[in-house]
Amino acid sequence: MPVRRYFYDSYAVLAYTSGHQAYKKYFEERDGVLTNLNLLEIFYRSLEQYDSGVAQDILGSFYKYHLDFDEEDISASMRLRVELKRKGLDISHADALGYFLSQKMGMKFLTGDRAFQGLKGVEYVV
Repeated sequence: MPVRRYFYDSYAVLAYTSGHQAYKKYFEERDGVLTNLNLLEIFYRSLEQYDSGVAQDILGSFYKYHLDFDEEDISASMRLRVELKRKGLDISHADALGYFLSQKMGMKFLTGDRAFQGLKGVEYVV
């Protein structure tokens, strides 16, 4: 896999697939990764917003960017989630894992989720 610059948060993918122009350049470069947990969130939200066929198309177009994670990633990311929660940032399991992996792999965490605004290593797009 080529070196990637971004970890695509579910928020970013959903904003892009909804036509949010500020995200367009990040996805045209095809320069990111995500986990299967993000794909679960993206597929579910796409089913709510569109029909099953569109949701399947979105899943298919982003599946090739998924990466796996291991036991150490799980434990470290959940420790990070607890640490952030103690600071008043209640993020999801998938977001904690993605943010952790972005830090581990030296990538920017691409999101528009306000919980991440101002955090180290975040590319916050509104």
